[in-house]
Amino acid sequence: MSQISIFDSVNSNQNQPLAARMRPRNLDEFVGQKHLVGEGKVLRNLIERDSVSSMIFWGPPGVGKTTLAQIIAASTDAQFINFSAVTSGIKDIKTVMQQADKMTAVGARTIVFVDEIHRFNKAQQDAFLPFVEKGSIVLIGATTENPSFEVNGALLSRCKVFVLHQLSEEDLAELIRNALKDPRGFGEQDVRISDDVISALATFANGDARTALSTLEMMVLNAERIEEPSSAAGEKNKEIINITTEDFEQCTSRRSLLYDKQGEEHYNLISALHKSMRNSDADAAVYWLARMLESGEDPMYIARRVTRFAAEDVGLADPRALELSVAAFQACHLIGMPECSVHLTEAVIYNALAPKSNAMEVAYNEAAADANKNLAEPVPLQIRNAPTKLMKELDYGKGYVYAHDTEDKIADMECLPDSLRGTEYYHPGNQGFEPRFKERYESIKKWKEEHKKK
Repeated sequence: MSQISIFDSVNSNQNQPLAARMRPRNLDEFVGQKHLVGEGKVLRNLIERDSVSSMIFWGPPGVGKTTLAQIIAASTDAQFINFSAVTSGIKDIKTVMQQADKMTAVGARTIVFVDEIHRFNKAQQDAFLPFVEKGSIVLIGATTENPSFEVNGALLSRCKVFVLHQLSEEDLAELIRNALKDPRGFGEQDVRISDDVISALATFANGDARTALSTLEMMVLNAERIEEPSSAAGEKNKEIINITTEDFEQCTSRRSLLYDKQGEEHYNLISALHKSMRNSDADAAVYWLARMLESGEDPMYIARRVTRFAAEDVGLADPRALELSVAAFQACHLIGMPECSVHLTEAVIYNALAPKSNAMEVAYNEAAADANKNLAEPVPLQIRNAPTKLMKELDYGKGYVYAHDTEDKIADMECLPDSLRGTEYYHPGNQGFEPRFKERYESIKKWKEEHKKK
């Protein structure tokens, strides 16, 4: 536990790691999270007006949670206290809360920042609750875990949750360039690095500012020093620090990007993964997955495509494919690389080995074609909502049958527009579970035909 005012001295200490030296001192230096701290956005307004209330910052590592707390510390008139959920216990909490009560009695505010609040157990979190409720403290928590599961419901209900997003590659490239120009970073040295290497480093950092700056520092320390003769007599030779692609590869233990993520090879590789899974070739699918991840591809991009594949190419032939793919997507979001590589591998192999059906895509494409040709088709009266007397007088909802009230839980009622009556979009196949859906689909059609004849 410590007063957060020590942050002011951290920025000036050149012995600190680059990520600490380059920590933004105000909102103008803060990069990313424009949805929260951009001009006119809610969090920026609260900070600038010094009117912050209890809140939780939720987001992946290295996106600015602690930095925002430090900016609040530097801009507030309140006493600002920093807690670590790793080293602080209930006794520490109660001591600080008693101090906060005394400060409140003389009209002073206390803001308490708890880093990694998810590491506090229920009893520790409960210790904050009465003081938050009566306004003795403003609580600011930071967590990488979903606060819905990791923060007590009573405490969470009294906090505004701000979701911080993974930094984009553009954000990270901006941070890297700032560090190369700023005197707190390498602004007083002649560091030369190509745009391609900056881009590769931004991709490698995978949304984490700390990783980007720490790796940049390692590259600068390990890069070749070149003496450039001075053009003026008596002046010392100039030292140039030349960072190359080889420096990037050595410091990241990976090869530089094999493709431009907006270029042709990017699409070639994702196509190779998709088509390998479609062809039920698990080995090839894992290879193409590894090619992309080892080249620095965003795992969230791959996870989105695998999730799409689960519905487009597997569908109801194995409904579990979509569940597992979505679970892998969530794992990528929560823990990132390199840990999420195994989750993606599991999803890719499952989808490759699953029975295949493209009935979902065919059904939607056929329905979309009809929808675009018949955009003005009126909704049949019997399935329109009728919340007002006028609508009922206009026969909205007339003839509607509540299926749950029928013996077979099916109603003899047309739900398509008249011009599309009898059209079929879903054409179930014979793979995996789909015959079961096909049997049910056919039995429903048969039931409706039989009841129309009556």
